[in-house]
Amino acid sequence: MSQNKPNFKELLAAAQHSAVHLEMRDVYGVGDEADDFTEWKRSGRRDTDPRSDYWAPWVDLIGKATARGVVVRRARVVSEPVTDYIRYEHAGADVNVHAGEQVRWLPRRKAATLLLPGSDLWIFDSAKVMFNHFGGEGDWAEPRMELRSGTDVVKQCVDAFEAVWERAVPHGTYEIR
Repeated sequence: MSQNKPNFKELLAAAQHSAVHLEMRDVYGVGDEADDFTEWKRSGRRDTDPRSDYWAPWVDLIGKATARGVVVRRARVVSEPVTDYIRYEHAGADVNVHAGEQVRWLPRRKAATLLLPGSDLWIFDSAKVMFNHFGGEGDWAEPRMELRSGTDVVKQCVDAFEAVWERAVPHGTYEIR
């Protein structure tokens, strides 16, 4: 596995205990979501079928991890009122939960006193951090991902995630504003 091009699927497959995802952007513009997001904006309907071509690969990936006993958590720090993109994410988050993820939402104003990393990230088994890099419009920036395993960086990121998780609202009770 290259330090410059980590393979997310391999990292998740190797996880033994936990995989946590911290998302902090209000807008993403990644290509594989473009058609679905455009359809949602046009119709107000989101694909929420876990068996659909759109969701099935993710549901399968997360399902395999959780079946091995890996706890998968996702925390989203969001500005309120939320953007259309966050409304779109919220509309599909039930599928994340169906797949086995625990999902929480933290209004950005409640994160003001937290020290957070500058990039979205995944943490695997509290041992490896994969930073996700995005440009200003929310599309991938190069390098897309950066893997770190230094104990100081990992500890800072674990602490940041846990602080967000503690304050965040579970998906089932978070109301979009």
